Amino acid sequence: MAKKMRANDFTLEDFLAQMQQIKKMGPLKDLLGMMPGIPGMGKLDLESALNGVDPQKEMARTEAIIQSMTKEERANPSILNGPRKKRIAAGCGRSIADVNRLIKQFEEMKKMMKQMNNMQKGKKGKFPFFR
Repeated sequence: MAKKMRANDFTLEDFLAQMQQIKKMGPLKDLLGMMPGIPGMGKLDLESALNGVDPQKEMARTEAIIQSMTKEERANPSILNGPRKKRIAAGCGRSIADVNRLIKQFEEMKKMMKQMNNMQKGKKGKFPFFR
C-alpha cells in the first residue's frame, strides 16, 4: 500500500480495502478516542469535533458508492461521465452529488499524497539524515 501511495498509483480499490481494514479494527469513535491529542480532550470534545457525523455511517455510504463501480471505474475514476455516475448513484441508493463528492475527495487525497511524496524527495537531497 505504501509503495502504491509513493508511486501515486493509489486507486479507489485500494481505498476500499483500507476502509475495510479500518472497519475490522472496531468502531471509529473508539479508535479516534484512543488517538493522542490535546491533554484533557474527553469524549465530549470528540463528539463536537465530529459535528454530529457518524463515521461508521459515512464509511458505509462511501463503501456502497465504490462497490457500485466497475473494476475499471475504480482503477480510473477519470472515466466517470454523467451516465456512469447516474448508474453508480442508482446502484448504491445515493445521489449523483454524493458520487461527485467522493470522487472529488479522492482526487484531493491523491493530490496531497503526491505533494507529501515530493516533499520527502526534496528532503532526501538536502538532508541526508532523513533517509
